[in-house]
Amino acid sequence: MALRRIRTRVPLALGAAALLLSGCANPSTGSNTDDPTEPVTLKFWHGWSAPGEVEAIDENIARFEKLHPNIDVVSTGNVSDETINQALRAGGGDAPDVVTSFTTNNVGQYCSSGMWADLDPFMEKSGIDKTKVFPKTLLDYTRYEGVQCATPLLADAFGMYYNKDAFEEAGITRPPRTMSELEAAAARLTRKKKDGSIERAGFMPNFQLYQNAPDRMFAQWGPQYFDDEGKARLADEPETEQFFTTMRGLADAQGGYQALERLRSGFGDEMSSQNGFLTGRLAMHLDGEWRGLMLDEAGAEFDWGVAPLPVPDDQAETYGRGYLTGTVAGIAHSSRHQNAAWELVKYLTVETEPVVRFANAIHNVPSTFAALKSPGLDADPAFRAFIEIARNPHSQAVPPSNNGGQYITSFGDFSHSVEAGRTKDLHRALKELDEQIDADNVQSQN
Repeated sequence: MALRRIRTRVPLALGAAALLLSGCANPSTGSNTDDPTEPVTLKFWHGWSAPGEVEAIDENIARFEKLHPNIDVVSTGNVSDETINQALRAGGGDAPDVVTSFTTNNVGQYCSSGMWADLDPFMEKSGIDKTKVFPKTLLDYTRYEGVQCATPLLADAFGMYYNKDAFEEAGITRPPRTMSELEAAAARLTRKKKDGSIERAGFMPNFQLYQNAPDRMFAQWGPQYFDDEGKARLADEPETEQFFTTMRGLADAQGGYQALERLRSGFGDEMSSQNGFLTGRLAMHLDGEWRGLMLDEAGAEFDWGVAPLPVPDDQAETYGRGYLTGTVAGIAHSSRHQNAAWELVKYLTVETEPVVRFANAIHNVPSTFAALKSPGLDADPAFRAFIEIARNPHSQAVPPSNNGGQYITSFGDFSHSVEAGRTKDLHRALKELDEQIDADNVQSQN
């Protein structure tokens, strides 16, 4: 059977130092003139490592091989972006043909360096109108400066999990929809001990908590990080200062940043049985669609639900939005079997049945319009809530850059300083952050 032909390997050791892509490298020249109906072996590298995830991707590959009996796929799992980058820089016969990445932050680097092939010619040859296949936000994070070097391969949407039992106890009848409602609900849901320390937080805005990366929270404001010329504009973006003011207000309403940090320090690892939300020490919590399955498997001792994260009061009409990211797939520029590789990429990312099967299997959001509307998609209400977030036209992903999302790292470091109270003149500090981001972008181009 086709399934037996799949050979899953451990990651290849390609050197101790990780060489990130930078600038325009000179990868081995590949070929897009191969005949995809001829016998060929494709090397497919991906990052999934959990047994259920690997089984799901292998089953999809098995179905692909049954449809394309001339193509043998050698699947290598648990491979990092750094390892893929090294292999693509080295080129040669050991390099992969089809590659994936778990982070959209690196797409700009992959496209601008030329290491991942431009997929537009393959889509045109297949008669695929990508704007009718993929939601715009997902298309935006798989291309850079006109180069479509990746396709979306499942997505992650972020929303708010909430403890229904705690809501009922506090007399709150529905999830908050605006930031002012979130602050009021968080204050009512916060429970303190006799010594004044926090026993349960209503909602923890602290950026070091689990999935609370600043860019994920900031997405609710719909910010523009760059102007039309590619210059950073966080200081000129009105929502930036409002975002930090709102986060500080959320913390103060529950006892302050330091008190919340002391509570956070007592939480277990995000994936452990001592997760802060699972143990009832958080009443509301930002997380992705996968958390629902984990809560069920862990046997959460309270009733819980999912809703979109609230939005700023002056953008109430955008409620339902959320932060989006996801896994992306592409073809190595060095591959000498690019047409055959496209058949695999197309099957995994464009065709509805395999996309839905894989989404259901690993509890991720599908990445095509057709799959999002498929009757075969998991009907679980919590999961469906994330489907609606993914479909919301106001949902946002961070824009790609040519240096692997360095500006997101800079914004994160800056945000940690602000919430800890180390930034006195916020506007001036934002101006300096913009200058740093622009300098980093220029340096990466040299």
